[in-house]
Amino acid sequence: MNTGIDAIAFDIAKLHLPIKTLAEARNIEPDKLEKGLGLLKMTLPDVHQDTVVFAANALTRLIEDNNLNPAEVARIYVGTESGIDNSKPVGSFLITLMEQKFGHNTFLHVDTVDFTFACIGAVDALHTCIDFVRLNPGKKAIVIASDIAKYDLESTGEYTQGAGAVALLVSENPRIMAFDNNWAVSTKGVFDFFKPYHTIHKKDITGNDANQPWFGNLEAHIEIHKDQPVFDGQYSNTVYTDRTREAYAMFKEMTGTTGCLYDTWEAIVMHLPYAFQGRRMFAEIFAKDAETPLLTGTEEDYATRLRDISKGEDYKAFVNQKLQPAEPASSLIGNLYTGSIFMGLLSTLVVAANESRELEGKKIGFLAYGSGSKSKVFQGTVQAGWKTAAQQSRLFETLDRSTAVDFETYNRLHKKEQDYSALAPVNEWVLDYIETELPNLTGARYYKWVE
Repeated sequence: MNTGIDAIAFDIAKLHLPIKTLAEARNIEPDKLEKGLGLLKMTLPDVHQDTVVFAANALTRLIEDNNLNPAEVARIYVGTESGIDNSKPVGSFLITLMEQKFGHNTFLHVDTVDFTFACIGAVDALHTCIDFVRLNPGKKAIVIASDIAKYDLESTGEYTQGAGAVALLVSENPRIMAFDNNWAVSTKGVFDFFKPYHTIHKKDITGNDANQPWFGNLEAHIEIHKDQPVFDGQYSNTVYTDRTREAYAMFKEMTGTTGCLYDTWEAIVMHLPYAFQGRRMFAEIFAKDAETPLLTGTEEDYATRLRDISKGEDYKAFVNQKLQPAEPASSLIGNLYTGSIFMGLLSTLVVAANESRELEGKKIGFLAYGSGSKSKVFQGTVQAGWKTAAQQSRLFETLDRSTAVDFETYNRLHKKEQDYSALAPVNEWVLDYIETELPNLTGARYYKWVE
């Protein structure tokens, strides 16, 4: 029995800051970001949007576009690193919103949970749901990747921000992609990128040593959570490469592949924190899997040889054929964290359809990564309905309708200084309000559908 992705839907933030605008404001040469990293636009959440909103919009479109009967859905599993509560998962909000739209108790018997492991959380959710469908023929599951990638102003991650969600329908006999039952994993516990609780002494806020209640906090130390991560870009690149290389080697061993594994794949989809990350990270695997001599002496010699290979004509041709199709969407969106790899898949399919390439029966390799750190390498076979799904997605037409904001608006939105939507919502879910008065519901978030 084939199991995999039967349908795809997405919701991307409708606002963006042109990368050139950000570069000029930060005194960065625009070509460094546009041509060096492949960045063109950076999507931004509006005032009425959060992780739940993007996930609910993507899920609603998946259900409506495919005339899904809620009774057919057994699971809605969410991958995110932008959760809005330490206890209540995004999935539980989605159940409530879907019942508002599709009827009371229509999702009563649907299992839901959130998966968190940085950018690989939704791949973990997919892996679990594929196993579930294999064990329960006839059942369907939905995987949603929803995130807001936000970095501190003037940090080295600022220009990679993005926001949105991708929803996948997982079923037997899928129309788009069927996955093999081989999943290679490489895991290490490291601190390349994380979102800790920051501690502040209460006396630094109040100006005295008396531990008096402060907005309901009785502790002498106040914990503050930021959406922005603590990260080391160079180290993150290193562990990204290490985990991916290790999982790639394990997958090759698991499948008994002789010769270059990547030669068996028509295309390769990787996690893309920025559009050109994959092509920068894959050069070492490209050389090693082809048994190209690399180590000629010192570590500096190795690095020099690797740079030469990455700039060579063979590698450039490889990038254009196998990696580049996943990049255009990333260039226009920015980092989607958990949704990045699935948006890369959709981009690959749409580019192939636009170029009248035939993919049915061909394999695509997936190299997923999540900081902290873990990589999963797996592969899927493209199914007969891929082209219809790609064309009906209207991916790039949707991205072309994005609204540019100026730098001042970007700053206000980033700092949460703006209390009104920059773009009026239409036919979408919005964050309605957050409860502040009722003690037993303080902080509860409520949403509504806007026509």
